Amino acid sequence: MTPYPADHPHDATPPDPGPHGGAPYDAAAPYGAAPPYDAVVVAGGGARRLGGADKPALTVGARSLLDRTLAACADATATVVVGPRRATYRPVTWVREDPPGGGPLAALDAGLRKTARETVLVLSADLPFLRPATVRELLDVKSADGTVVNDGRDQPLVAAYRAESLRRELALLRTEYGTLANLPLGLLLPGLELRRITSPDALDCDTWDDLATARARIREHGNVLDEWTAAVKTELGIDLDVDTALLLDLARDAAHGVARPAAPLTTFLVGYAAAQRGGSVQDVAEIARRAAELANRWAAEAEPGTPGDAQSGPGTA
Repeated sequence: MTPYPADHPHDATPPDPGPHGGAPYDAAAPYGAAPPYDAVVVAGGGARRLGGADKPALTVGARSLLDRTLAACADATATVVVGPRRATYRPVTWVREDPPGGGPLAALDAGLRKTARETVLVLSADLPFLRPATVRELLDVKSADGTVVNDGRDQPLVAAYRAESLRRELALLRTEYGTLANLPLGLLLPGLELRRITSPDALDCDTWDDLATARARIREHGNVLDEWTAAVKTELGIDLDVDTALLLDLARDAAHGVARPAAPLTTFLVGYAAAQRGGSVQDVAEIARRAAELANRWAAEAEPGTPGDAQSGPGTA
């Protein structure tokens, strides 16, 4: 990965999407498409239950909690991170709350000022397992003001809001209390009409035990290959849907039909050849198919009775 430093030239105010905040959401759009939105990621706070550690910089699967959160909203028109500047795997716009350390409502206000879309996704920076599918569900703002994850209680920092509604509530709170600094986050929601969803992947990391649990979860048998693949793709700057089963089958064929060390060598060569062709999913599949057929032909030569085999050739009885 080539991280974007805090002073990277992409660290800029997002472009103006137009007077109406972009095209309306098309419910008939292809699966995976999200309505146009901006994202605000709250990455400040004192992390008192972590002893004051820089929580967004802590890692799960060799990726920072902040980067893992940013991956879930990679299709946002603009992503605003509120907090101290850090290196990130993709460009973002940085801003600080006023005053620095002034709490989540002050952070939301600062981030919202850098957005322009009609819908704003709001996330904390410690969501290691948040999936784009959950983000899409949040963005389906069917109620008047937004959608929020509820895991027994509302999670205002795992939610999508209509920007106008969010600005209204923040303005009302500022008028009522004279400031947004250090106000409790729970004051934001009572004035909003929200749709509530549940999501098992919206788990945050507030304690060292939470972090240890997250690090153990990615190493479970059903998760480790997907997690490792995602980490490698991020590190290498690759945006490609990987057919894991196809490549594992190829590696098995090479290991069994040729020799065990042939497995990693073959998958490397397949990747290199696919990249020369253009690197599409179709390129990978075609090159992998041809390599698998080659491994099977190689293995067949060693089977008894194969034409041309030493045991079945001329002179044998």
